[in-house]
Amino acid sequence: MPTDRIRDHAGQGATTVAAHRRRLRADRARQLADLLRHQLLTAGFPGGALPHESILATDYRASRNTVRQALDLLRAEGLVERQPGVGTVVVAQKYPHGLDRLMGLAETLREHGHVTNEVRTMGPVPAPAPVADRLRVPTGTDVLYIERLRRLGGLPLSLDLTYIPLDLGTALLDADLENTDVFRLLEAITGQRLGHAEITLEAVNADANSAAVLEAPRGAAVLMLERLTHLADGRPVDLEFIRFRGDRITMSGLLHRSL
Repeated sequence: MPTDRIRDHAGQGATTVAAHRRRLRADRARQLADLLRHQLLTAGFPGGALPHESILATDYRASRNTVRQALDLLRAEGLVERQPGVGTVVVAQKYPHGLDRLMGLAETLREHGHVTNEVRTMGPVPAPAPVADRLRVPTGTDVLYIERLRRLGGLPLSLDLTYIPLDLGTALLDADLENTDVFRLLEAITGQRLGHAEITLEAVNADANSAAVLEAPRGAAVLMLERLTHLADGRPVDLEFIRFRGDRITMSGLLHRSL
């Protein structure tokens, strides 16, 4: 009986050790994928081709299996693919979107191409309570609602849902929203500079409609940016819910420590 118990315990221990080793390999692959992803997104591989697996293994002190697993993770994200006779190459580009300056999308990405806007819906709607509260207008008061699909280089990048107080929004009805950021138009209408914005950023699963509009897989993770923008005098004038394709944009910012 004691021998059987020892044998059973040893067997359980072996299973635990094997599972632990698999977990460690998965952890190392994920860690390596994070390092390689940064290189991919910052043009760290000249010509868009990654070094051979053996070189990556040496450079990052990883096993060949770990390197392969890391590349599989990046391939599943649509960032790289393996081409016969060439090796692993970068096939996707993410555009940088800063979070430390208040800028419209066209201003933010002006170095990467022309942003175009497809105005899908625009018109007055009664303000739901959460919108009215954020824009400081009575609940049920009409506000201007705008829904735009925004593209860069012809590729869908974001779906923007915007609410604007109607005393300002009326002037936008005849504006060139297809080629101009709302931020610039608001500054022209009010004669004021925009001052600051409160933002919340989170990942959400794309609903069927959003996925179809963004030409993304149904249920794919998208970056949801909620932004309430104020004029320089403090008045809130623009409440936005922006769904970005997470495979085409990366958020960044400069933070200073303050205690």
